[in-house]
Amino acid sequence: MRAFKILLITFLFFTVPLQINSAEKVELLKTDWSFKGPLGKFDRSSLQRGYQVYTEVCAACHSMKYLSYRNLMEKGGPEFSEAQAKSIAASFEVTDGPNADGEMFSRPARLSDKFPMPYPNEKAAQAANGGAYPPDMSVLAKARKGGVDYLYSVLLGYTEPPAGVTLDEGVYYNKFMYGNKIKMPKVLEDDLIEYGDGTLATEEQMAKDVVTFLMWSAEPHLEARHKMGFRAIIYLTILTILVYFSMKKIWSRVESEV
Repeated sequence: MRAFKILLITFLFFTVPLQINSAEKVELLKTDWSFKGPLGKFDRSSLQRGYQVYTEVCAACHSMKYLSYRNLMEKGGPEFSEAQAKSIAASFEVTDGPNADGEMFSRPARLSDKFPMPYPNEKAAQAANGGAYPPDMSVLAKARKGGVDYLYSVLLGYTEPPAGVTLDEGVYYNKFMYGNKIKMPKVLEDDLIEYGDGTLATEEQMAKDVVTFLMWSAEPHLEARHKMGFRAIIYLTILTILVYFSMKKIWSRVESEV
């Protein structure tokens, strides 16, 4: 009898949590990412639109401290022209100095400058966001489990909380967020911005574009890596064929001697 009880407790211990986790699991939204697959490439237009979404929507709270304006010109990235990148940089003010009088001063940003931080420090960021710290977005696409699909899903996952779920003030329900509770309000709405290339700015389009931009930021050499991998596969394939025929020729001599 005692052995039966132990067996029952063990069964419940391992199976009940598993059932709860499976019930809570929500499949992430999917979309057609141009950079997925061994030959995937970034969509240049999507990267440029994604930068626009980041600048006009996300940059008020989220930093991208590892990016410089010159990165916007790099091959494999948004590939803005030098004139465009300089114009983008010059539209932002950065603090520099000290000058000859020992004072700090503001000036238009240059290509070598990093993207500006939205808050002077972490405490200021938390105070402005109800105690939550908006994470830096530079490598966010690689830092979160689920990657780009997770970020895309969270941006589109805001819904009314189900019956019985209560939320504190300043907390929102998101069916894809870990724990379903998030302090970031819904930021994307149809026609929130106006794309320069005339693309219709739907929620889905803006989410896809900004997540594409975040993926490039997290892995700027993705295209070069894909090209290198493809060349390595071709090289190994040719090498395998040559080795096969060489070995076949060698063994044919051995067999004839026998």
